[in-house]
Amino acid sequence: MILEELSNAFGVSSVEGEVRKIIVEAVKDYADSWRIDTMGNLFVTRRCRVETEVPPPKVMIAAHMDEVGFMISEVKSSGMLKFKPVGGFDRRILLGKAVVVGSERVPGVIGLKPVHLLKRSERHKVGSIDSMSIDIGANSDSNGQVKVGDFATFATEFGYLGGRPDEISPDVGRVKGKAFDDRVGCAVLVELLKGDYPIDLVAVFTVQEEIGLRGAQVAAYAVDPDLAFVLECTAADDLPRQSDEADEGFPRLGDGPAITVMDRSFIADRKLVDLLIETAEAEGLPYQFKRPGIGGTDAGAVHTIREGVPSAVVSVPARYIHAPAAVLDLTDFWNTVKLMTAVLQKLPAQEG
Repeated sequence: MILEELSNAFGVSSVEGEVRKIIVEAVKDYADSWRIDTMGNLFVTRRCRVETEVPPPKVMIAAHMDEVGFMISEVKSSGMLKFKPVGGFDRRILLGKAVVVGSERVPGVIGLKPVHLLKRSERHKVGSIDSMSIDIGANSDSNGQVKVGDFATFATEFGYLGGRPDEISPDVGRVKGKAFDDRVGCAVLVELLKGDYPIDLVAVFTVQEEIGLRGAQVAAYAVDPDLAFVLECTAADDLPRQSDEADEGFPRLGDGPAITVMDRSFIADRKLVDLLIETAEAEGLPYQFKRPGIGGTDAGAVHTIREGVPSAVVSVPARYIHAPAAVLDLTDFWNTVKLMTAVLQKLPAQEG
């Protein structure tokens, strides 16, 4: 499935070209038009193909192409690479992780002093990112393979969990991979572009979400939509709980798409939230809610553009996002596709 290609692609914020190329190849046969703006956002338009009594609304659906990663900030004389984070990280997950660096995908490992060399006072502390280096096996700064300003990301390959590869259907089960935030949203949007709807659909695959919703701000101004949906990947919290934690975490894998009511960047349009809930219940689809007040998405930029844009966010939950490997349930992916397909069919009636 296309999620595998997208997950494996290299696309740290501002260098999303490899991801964009995969998407263009996947959607160009379904598009009435497509273009790329100066920021790198990809706009794909699929016009209304259904006869309607009123002019069809222009609906923007966005998903971001970029992933968190690193930028090389210094090449040491030893050959070690110093780096800065691009996007948000818990630095505890970085040590010893395999990465690839630059356009040539130079393999490397994020290193720090091993426990044997730590002072006793250091053993229960997590080192700062400035204390870490990427080791690419070079013994001098004349290796020529990497330069300051190159980007790096985790060297993680997409894969299926829960059985031998020859026993696993590509459309069911749980999978692991990097950059599910937000390549899974991109994959859902690719599927939506295959359908016919009573709306003018403008799909926007945005750039630089992880460093401040930058692509979405430019894209929404250009589209000037009547309303918008953002497709995301959100953190699942169905992990083992401490004995003193009485409540169960949410969202949970397998419980369906997660609807946002509020996050740090916006409060969702209540009419669109109600439409999502009513549609899920009418279609017999599972749904759940993202934990309110957590994180932010492209909707934070989209909903404030021009005179304001009614906006909502639907997410596929995944464990361990912003880490070397995340895990998601493909039933949540396909139920998100089904929910959004049904919602788009209802929009003109809602507009009226």
